[in-house]
Amino acid sequence: MAASGVTPVAEGCALAIKVTPRSSRVAIEPPQYGRLRVRVTAVPAGGEANAAVIKLLSKVLGVPKTSLIITYGTRGHEKTVLARGVDAAEMEARLATYFGKR
Repeated sequence: MAASGVTPVAEGCALAIKVTPRSSRVAIEPPQYGRLRVRVTAVPAGGEANAAVIKLLSKVLGVPKTSLIITYGTRGHEKTVLARGVDAAEMEARLATYFGKR
């Protein structure tokens, strides 16, 4: 896993994230320990937090929601999200742009 949280895979790239549900704010924070920190206000019941994570990543990274799939950790805080059709270099550039605007 790369320090940026982005790893190239055959279908696109994988994002390693750590989710904080029931947060007071919605945000994506720079990677710590190789995982992006994603904060959402949704509760972790009934998949609401997972849906909020996909929605936030889609909006911030400019990727369609249908291209993002949680491949690991659907019931935990640490997750891996597959971004189909986006290579790792492009994803890292999008993240760098996002963190530069903050």
